[in-house]
Amino acid sequence: MTRVPDDLSPDLIRSLLRDQHPDLAGLPLSLGARGWDNQLWRLGDELAVRLPWATESADELLLKEHAWVPGLAADLPLPVPVPQRLGVPSERFPRSWLVTTWVPGEPADRVPATRAEEAADALAGFLTALHRPAPAGAPAGRWRGGPLAPYAEHFEHSLGQVTERGLAPDPDGIREVWADAVAAPDWDGPALWVHGDLHAANVLTADGTFCGVIDFGDLFAGDPACDLSAAWALLPEGAVDRFHAAYRPAPDVATLRRARGWAVLRAMGGLLIADDGDRGLPNGKPTWGPPARRALERVVASVRR
Repeated sequence: MTRVPDDLSPDLIRSLLRDQHPDLAGLPLSLGARGWDNQLWRLGDELAVRLPWATESADELLLKEHAWVPGLAADLPLPVPVPQRLGVPSERFPRSWLVTTWVPGEPADRVPATRAEEAADALAGFLTALHRPAPAGAPAGRWRGGPLAPYAEHFEHSLGQVTERGLAPDPDGIREVWADAVAAPDWDGPALWVHGDLHAANVLTADGTFCGVIDFGDLFAGDPACDLSAAWALLPEGAVDRFHAAYRPAPDVATLRRARGWAVLRAMGGLLIADDGDRGLPNGKPTWGPPARRALERVVASVRR
């Protein structure tokens, strides 16, 4: 793969727009965020440009969004970035890129939701609408969404890392949650659409509640427990039970057990990424720490009550 500059410049992005979408090239342009896979640049008031920069898999994820998100977006009760234009690889930039709608709001890892009932209802409404049967040919999950048992080695490695770094105050509790989740029956329903990456940086807030969901690069068809795990990290104190009551169809006990397993697995990853950020390492994100710690505390408490 031809190397992409680490810092994508406004001049480069404008040149790409002039070449492929010249009607957009004159709109104001400003950096929105440097994400895990992509950089996001705001384009005018209503659009954004997303360009891969940090991982080789980012092109495939953007193309997936371009193919599937427009057909889902109209039925979702929260705004999502809808692809409008596709940028193709060129001599200027050797990778695919997207122009999408801009979704206003603040990432929940920086500005958490504070209105418990409203946030629980908003998240439940969004996932109820998204979690519908996916058509034949829908993408499979990327390292998530199926049975938990194959992730046992990854779980042990992550638990060892967070314990070694002093990030897990109750490793026995984490192991108890995981064992219970792995013992739960696997999903035997239809493959449902699943966002697949509902961590706090991909959910937006305004006025104390959720106002948008971004980054559908991990969209897949599978077990909804992966998405349901996000409630323990995203919601204000005391709102998780309301979320479970508002989500339809009501999740059965086995699904909630698997969701807790996904919650601890993903929370440990969040703790490690946050710790890397605290130590100034590349790709570290200190703001991922609080929601990860919140998720671990809550799922361990939910198993023991």
